[in-house]
Amino acid sequence: MTGNSNDRSIALQASGLIKFYQGNDRPALDGFNVEISEGCIFGLLGPNGAGKTTAISIMSALLKATEGMVKIFNLDIRDRTAEIKDMIGLVPQEIALYRQLSGRENLHYFGRLYGLRGRALSDRVEECLDFVGLLPKAEQRVEAYSGGMKRRVNLAVGILHRPKLLFLDEPTVGIDAQSRDMILARLIDLNKQGTTMVYTTHYMEEAERLCSDVAIMDGGQVLIQGSPTELIKNGGHADLQEMFFTLTGRTLRD
Repeated sequence: MTGNSNDRSIALQASGLIKFYQGNDRPALDGFNVEISEGCIFGLLGPNGAGKTTAISIMSALLKATEGMVKIFNLDIRDRTAEIKDMIGLVPQEIALYRQLSGRENLHYFGRLYGLRGRALSDRVEECLDFVGLLPKAEQRVEAYSGGMKRRVNLAVGILHRPKLLFLDEPTVGIDAQSRDMILARLIDLNKQGTTMVYTTHYMEEAERLCSDVAIMDGGQVLIQGSPTELIKNGGHADLQEMFFTLTGRTLRD
């Protein structure tokens, strides 16, 4: 595990988040609360339909909550959205790239959207391509990339502007073991450089490897939050996966 939540300031606080989608009687979030310390990797875990992506979307200012409050580095997301967006990055679950453009062209495009220009943009694009191991393939179109390569470019886009807080929504889903291992290693490197992260995954071993704190959620609510080691020990579980099944059950959520 990386990071240490002791004696750190609060990077993100979400209180009483409720979200109703039109046409649904039950809320996607139903009193969601988390507090995330600066400098940690925070794992947000839950089965399909638990509300993880909705929570990430609200906390990253892509979606408005029906009720509740989010603060990022003590700024209220409701009235300081523009400032907050400069401080955060998002690596979405879906590949958010232009297939007809090369990896380098994608990074230049998104870098300009972040406000980067000229030599600063070019240098940063090269740094990010190198960071995710794609400099040799930078001129290939994204449509020719493997799944793992696309995931790595997705990560590079999310960190172009050096965000203080990075949201990652299942960034290793459906890729080969080598790409997955590289992404996890790069996230650990980013965290050591000071980037706070909110990380969702269905791979419990990833959460144990990466996260200094986790929250397990279901039904739009956080069921338990804390250090994986302490939660496993206090609950008398063998590992995080056993605790996850104890809290959320083994019923399929397809």
